[in-house]
Amino acid sequence: MEVSVLNIKGQDTGKKVVLNDAIFGIEPNDHVIYLAVNQYLAAQRQGTHKSKERSEITGSTRKLIRQKGGGGARRGDIKSPVLRGGGRVFGPRPRDYWFKLNKKVKDLARKSALSYKAQQNAVIVVEDFDFEAPKTKDAVSLLNNLKIAGKKVLLALPKVEKNVYLSARNIQRFEVMTASALNTYKVMNANVLVVTEDALKLVDETFNK
Repeated sequence: MEVSVLNIKGQDTGKKVVLNDAIFGIEPNDHVIYLAVNQYLAAQRQGTHKSKERSEITGSTRKLIRQKGGGGARRGDIKSPVLRGGGRVFGPRPRDYWFKLNKKVKDLARKSALSYKAQQNAVIVVEDFDFEAPKTKDAVSLLNNLKIAGKKVLLALPKVEKNVYLSARNIQRFEVMTASALNTYKVMNANVLVVTEDALKLVDETFNK
């Protein structure tokens, strides 16, 4: 698939690049996308939830009522789970929600996500650029020139460009990351994927192994 290369003013430079069919032209696999997105979201969970169990509640261990004949549930001390203020039974404990996903599955998921973006004509290739200083208005101008303002935009760069990152961080629905760090969730969550020329080469090197 051939795509025109634009400059940061939104003008066609006359150059063309070919999107690698092995990455942007495969038949997307919805199930592996589901697995990869699930893994990403699970890894974002803090997992710090905790409730006190019976042994962790402060209170006397004296048995409050006799075992039988009271007409109610059996209970022992004031910390019993059947009483208000007692310990919780099988309550949440701190845990890590991350789960393993095979490398080939993650690679296929990323390629499937990129292929969806290519099918939707939602991949824009721009010339390599950097801002002279961190200015939000430069990032806003970039979005306006490319006619993607107001959309969820993911900008992939070949390396960390501090001025570009600082210029974009105050703009809602605009995220900047390196091409090597692209993941299925970020690609699928964006409406438009903007890639620089060098970043596109890095995507080929990283994902076409």
